[in-house]
Amino acid sequence: MFLADDENWKKIVSSTLQTAKDLGCKVYLNTEFGHSTYSVWAADKRFNINTDLEIAPMVAYYYEWIKSEKLNVSSDWNKDLKIKFTVQAPCNQIRKSFGDEQADKMRYVVKACVGEENFVDMVPNKSNNFCCGGGYLQSGYRQAHRQFGKIKFDQILSTGAVYCLTPCHNCHAQILDLADHYGGIYHVTHLWTIIALSLRILADNEREYLGDDLKEVWLPGEPGTPNPFA
Repeated sequence: MFLADDENWKKIVSSTLQTAKDLGCKVYLNTEFGHSTYSVWAADKRFNINTDLEIAPMVAYYYEWIKSEKLNVSSDWNKDLKIKFTVQAPCNQIRKSFGDEQADKMRYVVKACVGEENFVDMVPNKSNNFCCGGGYLQSGYRQAHRQFGKIKFDQILSTGAVYCLTPCHNCHAQILDLADHYGGIYHVTHLWTIIALSLRILADNEREYLGDDLKEVWLPGEPGTPNPFA
């Protein structure tokens, strides 16, 4: 897609959608990766594949599962800590495809996991949010993507949040690189990490991107820790 190789873009997406249909799937569900989600969603429209599969980003299903209480997340762990979080809206999942409706679902998930009072939004946000430059990482022009990303770095700092959640692999890598390069004081973690922590199932070896303030919060197996699936 980003190489302007339409022939192979169409071939790959057509093949992967057909494989999903052959498996009897009704939904083509993407992981926390904005570019992957967009490449399938956009190719279906651009090349008139017209699949009858629902093409959806994972966050939309986080939202449905949490709202229907299939995922019983809790923000109780953050009532006393009061750690502040913000969230990056991936361009390919929001502005370029699913829009503010998806951005609102993302915020619902974050607030359910960390507490509404502990969520700080970026300005501007949702479909008007600044791009982090994550799609530029693979270009090899590191100085250029860091210079472009300085806009995002400053935007995150202005929230005062200790954590920036990123439901996209490229956003995560870019924003983490910006923090390292410019000396940012914020941590960068995937959205699923905080969901798992809020479910009390985040293992001690899955906390690489958490700061010391969250390294030992609600570790599975701690005395008195309830089973969220009981």
